[in-house]
Amino acid sequence: MDQLIEDIDRYYTRKLSAHGATPAGVDWNGEESQFVRFRELARILQPQDGLVINDLGCGYGSLIDYLEANGFGPYRYRGYDVSSEMIARAKQRYGETPHATFFRIQSAREMQPADYTLGSGIFNVKMHYPDAEWLAHILETLAAIDKASRKGFAFNILTRYSDKEYLKEHLYYADPCFFFDYCKRHYARNVALLHDYGLYEFTLLVRKQV
Repeated sequence: MDQLIEDIDRYYTRKLSAHGATPAGVDWNGEESQFVRFRELARILQPQDGLVINDLGCGYGSLIDYLEANGFGPYRYRGYDVSSEMIARAKQRYGETPHATFFRIQSAREMQPADYTLGSGIFNVKMHYPDAEWLAHILETLAAIDKASRKGFAFNILTRYSDKEYLKEHLYYADPCFFFDYCKRHYARNVALLHDYGLYEFTLLVRKQV
């Protein structure tokens, strides 16, 4: 495991130890905004027989709560995280859920193929890393997400259009236009940029099949 991934592991393991299996434990402000993010990401999902969903950076698995509450199914869910503590907590919460499995990984390249991959908040916390190095990590991860996603994928990132007085040094604020263009050029002709749901972030939906 390289140093950057080790640092991500330590960061989120500390959050989980401090706050438990709550939105704060995965560095979100609260359940309401967490579900808003899931709602936007889930727009990529098209119901089908045998639907398989990858959840990269799954934390303690709260995306399952959203999917169940909003009638998604039947589906198979695979949760992936670099934090062994997160995976352990997810298995405690959803170990009796027959259509959900969880995996501790060291790289996004370890994901199994699925119809769709969702990634919520996995690119926000750059810690002490320079923007250029963090961007390289994001693009490498997107390449792995694309390879593992047969029909499409969705992810969110904090936006560079956030109010300056609220910016934090350890967070990464992305240019939505850059990522829209990058995904159009590299992954699919059908890309949607969502930047209108009341949070200081944007979501990209990358559809390989329409």
